[in-house]
Amino acid sequence: MSFILGTAGHIDHGKTTLVRALTGIDCDRLGEEKKRGITIELGFAWLDLGNGDRLGIVDVPGHERFVKNMVAGAAGIDMVMLVIAADEGVMPQTREHLEICSLLGIREGFVVLTKKDMVDADWLGLVKEDVRNFLRGSFLENAPVLTVSAVTGEGIPELKDYIIRRVASLTPPRRPDIFRLPIDRCFSLKGHGTVVTGTVISGSVRHDSDAAVMPENLPVHIRTLQRHGRDAEEVDAGERCAANLQNVEVQDVSRGSTLALPGTLFPSSRWIVRLRMLKDAPHALRHQGEVHFHHGTREMEARLHFFGEKEVLPGAVTLAEVRFSEPEVAVFGDHCVIRAGVPLRAAAGYLVLSPLPPEIRRSDPQREHRLALLAGLAELADQGTPESDAELLSAVLELRGSQGATRALLKVLTGLTSKRLDRAVQTLSSKKKAVCFDRTAQGWISAPDFGRLGEACLKRAADLHRADPLKPGYAQAALGAGWSQALSPKLVQKVFEDLLRQGKLIQAGDVLCLPGHEVILDESQQKLREAMLGAFRKGGLTPPNLSDVIAAAGSTGKAAAALLRVLVRDKEIYRVSDSLYYSKEAVEEIRGKVTEWFKTHDDLSVAGMKELLGLSRKFIIPLLEFLDQEKISVRIGDKRQLRSR
Repeated sequence: MSFILGTAGHIDHGKTTLVRALTGIDCDRLGEEKKRGITIELGFAWLDLGNGDRLGIVDVPGHERFVKNMVAGAAGIDMVMLVIAADEGVMPQTREHLEICSLLGIREGFVVLTKKDMVDADWLGLVKEDVRNFLRGSFLENAPVLTVSAVTGEGIPELKDYIIRRVASLTPPRRPDIFRLPIDRCFSLKGHGTVVTGTVISGSVRHDSDAAVMPENLPVHIRTLQRHGRDAEEVDAGERCAANLQNVEVQDVSRGSTLALPGTLFPSSRWIVRLRMLKDAPHALRHQGEVHFHHGTREMEARLHFFGEKEVLPGAVTLAEVRFSEPEVAVFGDHCVIRAGVPLRAAAGYLVLSPLPPEIRRSDPQREHRLALLAGLAELADQGTPESDAELLSAVLELRGSQGATRALLKVLTGLTSKRLDRAVQTLSSKKKAVCFDRTAQGWISAPDFGRLGEACLKRAADLHRADPLKPGYAQAALGAGWSQALSPKLVQKVFEDLLRQGKLIQAGDVLCLPGHEVILDESQQKLREAMLGAFRKGGLTPPNLSDVIAAAGSTGKAAAALLRVLVRDKEIYRVSDSLYYSKEAVEEIRGKVTEWFKTHDDLSVAGMKELLGLSRKFIIPLLEFLDQEKISVRIGDKRQLRSR
């Protein structure tokens, strides 16, 4: 397992000089940085660990004007080296950098007092005591404080030895296995094209792989990879990486985007987060207030929406919805930083609880329950047991509601690795708490939500039967209207299959209906039926006009049309064309005469049909086409032949 070490600390406290003393690499690559003697951009180096491995190091700028660059660099680090100059002690950016590291969820680190050669032993002792007081209550409270001079080299071997031993003792952090590389540099290299660099914060990728730049969703191909300055076939989480990309121009990619595998991240313009205000934040954050939002290497403006509060005070913890002007990508459990005020300063951190959140409206009767589910997600994720993983998945599926989610979505919504997610899915499935509706994409929905979809379908069927009792049943599309809108077609199909399997819906020919549904005519409908049948039977081979039949029966067109559908379904009446209907007896007579004709003739023309039935062309042409549809005859040129021949 690889790790990334990052620097933090005030400007001119010797971070870059210290990295150079440890690694021999000068992280200041810009001419302006060398001219001014300050770090402006992120710098990168590596430390040989003596076993063939290299520890990636990210050097961040200390000036308050470049805090946004510092946050971009800190986003991927696992362990922080807080650098404090012995001649100055704790300074403003020392405090803000430590706050940012804390907000980003970094829990490993140590402190280095630099410029040891510039102070005497008594002063160094006072600075150490001051630093200890400063660290009290932070995640570095019990961290070692090492003293060095990068100029004389004193303490550098001991520091290097400590780092190597510390890395060897670190427990690998729990990470999703979704490959993500937040891009912190993008440039063009002659002969290679577009190159991006960053820290792999989760997952792994191989060279010669298809990928995508998100949230822009630009398809790219990873031609080659480098890890800590060496060519690599594969890079893993916790490693610095340079990727040579094909199929994209350098001007189309910038810091803040994320390199990922296709179909693994899903942009959204809203996230729900757990927001934690710093105790010494300069001011409260207001509902619908604009803030600077730092996620990975991306900085963007966003608007905060609270669920009831008008403002959130320093030290408070609450749920919030973050709204962006453009869709962004995240994974459950991501740590981010909010900066606000004038001048901008770190004010709060947040944990992404849902990067694809449900709508939570004030009028929603389940509002408080949904918020409680969201608030409990982080605690379940922290437990990391098979039981808590199953509870986490169950809560996420409940929040997804009738939409359900594919396996790719669930990995983003739970932050679970593939192995842990599969185990959680099996647990819920075995307990019948989740239903699989798509074997290919491994789509799942909570069992209660699946049941509610079935109930909605049955209600739709009952409503349709009530509105048109003469109709025997309905196609799936009609039964799915309303409740199935925007749902996965495979989920809708699964609902129908389940209802049919349980006998709650039955197949009636080519339509579906509720069991026990029968077309029963009342007295007036029965009279209309007899009148219509009588008129068509009396008409024989020259049936009456349908509108005349309806008028003679004293009925409305709507009632007659509904009844006519029943007669056609029961094959008491045959629809020959849009305006031509024949009784069953007349159709049987025509079939008989045509069958007899073909006993002595090879084919049947329009003239022959006229001779056979004694009818005008008005009837003959529709009847010939009807015989073709009924598969009695087949048209060959201008004539018909018996289909059996």
